[in-house]
Order: sequence, then structure tokens, then C-alpha cells
Amino acid sequence: MRGPKNRQRVSRAGLLALGLTAALGLTGCQVDIGGQTHPSPYYLDDDVQYFPPGSEFKLANEAAALQRAAQEQALRP
Repeated sequence: MRGPKNRQRVSRAGLLALGLTAALGLTGCQVDIGGQTHPSPYYLDDDVQYFPPGSEFKLANEAAALQRAAQEQALRP
């Protein structure tokens, strides 16, 4: 009587171990091995956002508005 139930339990444990191994293998996480950080296996599929270089002065509109205001005040009698 012990044979079939024991075999069923072993097969369930094996399937569980196989499932957990597959789940951990397919998640793709960043790991640290020997002091080196290795990327996720999916880093090549990431959509990288590119922001083209812009003006170094971030307040250009505000500076232009202040100049216009100063000129308008200088022109007033």
C-alpha cells in the first residue's frame, strides 16, 4: 500500500521543484557575482529612452521674459 502513495508524493515534490526552478530561471533578475553586477537576461529587450541634448540653460524662457519686462519698463516715461 505504501508504494503508490509514496510514488505520488515524490512525483509531486519533483514537479514542485521543477516548477520553482523554472520560475526562478525565467524571472530575469539582476545578480551580484564576485563583486560584479550582472544585468537581467532581458536587458537587450528593454526600450531605452533617448533624450537628445538640449539647452544647458533651463530657464531660457524666464530670462527672455525678464529682459522684455526690463526693456518695457525702461521705455516707460
